[in-house]
Amino acid sequence: MAQLTYRPWREGDDRTLLELWGDAEGAAAEQFRGAFAPDADGVAAHDGAASAAAPGSTQVWRRCIVAEDQGIPVAAAVVYRAVLHPQRLWAYVEVARDHRRAGVGSELLRRLRAAAASAPDEATGGGVKLRTKVTEGTPGKAFAEDAGFALLQRSREVLVKPGVLKLPVLGDGTDAGDSSPLVEDLATGSVELSDAVGRYYAQVHAWDPPAPISVGRAQQLFLSDAAGAHGAVVLRAPAVSAFGAGATPSRKKGRLRAFAVSYAGPASAAAEQPSEVLLGHDVRLTPDDAQDAVRGLLALIAYQHPVRLEIDDSMTALRATVDPLLASGSAEQIGPAILTLGD
Repeated sequence: MAQLTYRPWREGDDRTLLELWGDAEGAAAEQFRGAFAPDADGVAAHDGAASAAAPGSTQVWRRCIVAEDQGIPVAAAVVYRAVLHPQRLWAYVEVARDHRRAGVGSELLRRLRAAAASAPDEATGGGVKLRTKVTEGTPGKAFAEDAGFALLQRSREVLVKPGVLKLPVLGDGTDAGDSSPLVEDLATGSVELSDAVGRYYAQVHAWDPPAPISVGRAQQLFLSDAAGAHGAVVLRAPAVSAFGAGATPSRKKGRLRAFAVSYAGPASAAAEQPSEVLLGHDVRLTPDDAQDAVRGLLALIAYQHPVRLEIDDSMTALRATVDPLLASGSAEQIGPAILTLGD
């Protein structure tokens, strides 16, 4: 193999590289491929693991490097900022299979680190740390670990089968089939719901602290039409009076305990595919109460139809409910886990 040359990304490189690379080795790689784009010096990025701005945009700080073998692109690497999680920069490297184990990936990563060191403070949150996502069991995972990246988080997609959880008995003695006021369909534009979702996201991502999430920002990220939010249901505590248990409540609604937000899939497959759901709880609940609320709401929404959940290991209340279902076969993991690794 001739000595490789390195240069910035150019328009058209994606067509050449995708033809050479073939299918992505996992969901994480597939997402990151969308981040390849020309260098940009902005600091206002989109959010997510692979949501870089459109090619040519100056709305994101990004550096993208291509390795060429005799003038033909064979590998590429990108490092960029995500506003929602400013403490680390996202990084990704992909090398053609016939050029692996020759130091190409390591050289690209070295160049990414050098580029990250020159990023403005607004793009790094005051430090230069990298993170990446890999699919469990892939060469990308082995490469990242050999390069010194350690596990930050594990995420799994899980399908919960219908009717596997006993329906909860709610505070007024009715079961889930009745129209109890403790269960409520809530508009995705609700300020109460947006606040609960934002707080929950911040809590379960404390391992990679997000920037402050306002109610409006939470609504935009997780509950808007653009985010794919289709509907929401919440589980409430019984309403109580400020004057004590014996007094009539002045409010008709109790506090929100848990929420489930569904996301619409492709219209043609909507009737066949299980609902994709974000399931969380009020972060002020005790661990036992959080687990009880999450389990109860999951039992309600998965009573007649399967439910698809993305579960991070940091979602302790949800894991406490779902892990036993996985062990018993009442739920199944969909595909391999996605791992977030960082230096």
